[in-house]
Amino acid sequence: MARKRFSPASGPSQRQLRVGEVIRRRLSDVLARGDVHDPDLTRFSITVSEVRASPDLKIATAFVMPLGGHDAEAALSALRRNKAELRHLVAKDIALKFAPDLRFALDGTFDRMDEARRIFADERVRADIEAATRDDDARD
Repeated sequence: MARKRFSPASGPSQRQLRVGEVIRRRLSDVLARGDVHDPDLTRFSITVSEVRASPDLKIATAFVMPLGGHDAEAALSALRRNKAELRHLVAKDIALKFAPDLRFALDGTFDRMDEARRIFADERVRADIEAATRDDDARD
């Protein structure tokens, strides 16, 4: 019997989500404890907001941001330089057949939230929202 394939548009599988969350927690612990022997990396306080695992679980992309967003490129560079040691430390406590290759990317979520706040603070947008709310209340 052939396995049913899902399109990438259907989203990640439960296994991908579960593995991504386990890796996120473990990576966060390793970074918080400063287990990596690189002073450039240990000087950063890095938040790991999400880890996305590939369908075959061989690649894990960690979305990170240093505290306050300062020196984000330097932090990303330090993570990439130490990815082999991080991979070893993360894989130590994870029950997977293969340790996933770690990749790092800056998390843009905080920037998008700031932009959304800026948009909602605009007088014209607030006026439109209030008008839509009044229209909805009038229909009820």
